[in-house]
Amino acid sequence: MIAQALPSGLVVSGVSMVTTRALAEQRVVLRSISWQTFTAMLNEMGEERTTRFAYLDGMLEIMTPLGEHENTNRFIDDLIRVLADELNLNLKKFGSLILKRENMRRGAEPDSCYYISNEPRVRNKRNIDLNIDPPPDLVVEIDITNSLMDKRPIYAAVGVPEIWHYNGRSLQVFILSEPNSIYTPTQQSPTFPLLDLNMVPQLIEQSLIDGETKTLRSFRAWIQQQLNKASD
Repeated sequence: MIAQALPSGLVVSGVSMVTTRALAEQRVVLRSISWQTFTAMLNEMGEERTTRFAYLDGMLEIMTPLGEHENTNRFIDDLIRVLADELNLNLKKFGSLILKRENMRRGAEPDSCYYISNEPRVRNKRNIDLNIDPPPDLVVEIDITNSLMDKRPIYAAVGVPEIWHYNGRSLQVFILSEPNSIYTPTQQSPTFPLLDLNMVPQLIEQSLIDGETKTLRSFRAWIQQQLNKASD
């Protein structure tokens, strides 16, 4: 039995804790946490915190993103924006919006999430209620230090159709398969089939050499070239 100070000064008693080495992320895992405690922590810590929560079957992971994590997340977000712009797709961004399903006792805050095909249904909204609104079309998860929690069952419960998972070396894409509501890996993003998934880690590395703006400009030119080829 321990009482441990958590990020933002929150204290939770009577839980077991496991921490992992702080690299790109710092993670704290709490076990035997009730759904009520999870929702109370969300409310108490508010929306201005830097930590991100994930809850599954009594396990609560609290992740604090560090420099490499946040830089990677923001750069992948830039890549998605460029793709959407060149493909003339309306994009609505909700960042680390909490995605939770109370009746299944599951919830998570992704690194980034986007409405694309369902963008018209939420275009005029600033707040999302998953009881009446569709889930985001795409979720991005950065896990450079291995997470102890597989968040795919959480996103399956919410109904997110596509997940991008970047582990610091490669990008994997998972799509939600019906009727079993499980994620299966795929070699091509259904949302952005033009994208070669192997390009993403290469572009991330290139941005560290040439700078992000130059790399994004080259990526945009590559997309335009592919589109021109397809139209010929």
